[in-house]
Amino acid sequence: MFEKALKGNNYYWIWLAFLGTFMAIGALCYIRQYNYGLGLTGMSRSVSWGLYISQFTFLVGVAAGGVMLVLPYYIHNYKAFGRITILGEFLAIAALTMCLMFIIADLGQPLRALNVLLHPTPNSMLFWDMIVLNGYLFLNILCGWVILTAERKQVKPPKWIYIFVYISIPFAISIHTVTAMLYCGLPGRHFWLSAIIAPRFLASAFAAGPALILLVGLILKRVANFDVGKEAKDKIVTIILYAAIINAFFLMLEFFVGYYSNIPGHKHTLEYLFFGLEHDGHVYNNLVPYLWGFVVLCASGIALLAIPYTRRNDLWLGIGSAAIFFGLWLDKGIGFVLGGFVPTPLEEVVEYYPTLNEIMITIAVWCTGFFILTVLYKIAISVEHEIES
Repeated sequence: MFEKALKGNNYYWIWLAFLGTFMAIGALCYIRQYNYGLGLTGMSRSVSWGLYISQFTFLVGVAAGGVMLVLPYYIHNYKAFGRITILGEFLAIAALTMCLMFIIADLGQPLRALNVLLHPTPNSMLFWDMIVLNGYLFLNILCGWVILTAERKQVKPPKWIYIFVYISIPFAISIHTVTAMLYCGLPGRHFWLSAIIAPRFLASAFAAGPALILLVGLILKRVANFDVGKEAKDKIVTIILYAAIINAFFLMLEFFVGYYSNIPGHKHTLEYLFFGLEHDGHVYNNLVPYLWGFVVLCASGIALLAIPYTRRNDLWLGIGSAAIFFGLWLDKGIGFVLGGFVPTPLEEVVEYYPTLNEIMITIAVWCTGFFILTVLYKIAISVEHEIES
């Protein structure tokens, strides 16, 4: 089926060339970082996780969000998701590939990743994160490819594949739960030391993942004549709405804990993220625009998806889903990780600014993910059109 990815119009090849250009630039920047070290990044002793890990955290949620299509289709026999379940599985493959690339970029020396295998430590969350991430990636590659091959031959998928489909569902929940445990298991960082981190991660994942699938589905309707169907579209919108509202509720709980209980460690980080934190006569507020952008985008997206008129219009629906996706990226892909380092355990404020080299590597990893996603979707849609004809 790979031959289907080698056929496309000019726009298809221009898009791949555009992504490939940034991938090449990012590869050169990574070689530069590999030779020099992580000193080329904006990270420091006080901020040990930067743009790479923040993007990893967000993308784990995007990968996990695909389960909101798999679960209704395979467990509840919701036939309306029949055409788009493969989109969720292929999205998970691209997102998990980006996750692993960001981890490699953050390690500095890629061979350090082998330490998790050569010296396994089951009492470490990193060990379990390695298992669930690679396991979920393998399950999506296996299930997606076998089921798509069966569809192309117009036969029922083999019964044994459903065992792996069912196993993939708890794996989808696990990848973001274990990622949350990486944060809430750190007693020195008060902002992350919360039992609600895992539910909050899952709520944002179940909004961001389907929002991206809906947005891509609307784009594919225009450029590839692939319609996900009105019933499926309406159900995805409902899933996004509930998940986004629950995520907003969890965020308000964080404010209650910080301000009503007046816990300094929790309150100071929220102040830094949303209002700016005053320390030694200086106000630190470099993340405030991003977090208020998150609030405005998510509130606007929820409104556009909830109002019947805009919900029935594909243009407004696309704008609403994009607003929720980018809003949650600002929250979890920028604010959550970077804000957790302010203030430090020594009550100091050290702000983080990514370098140009770091930004270009990040852009390259995102372009790699969209390159993989484009090729996989090209294959899937070509198979669907082949079946229809």
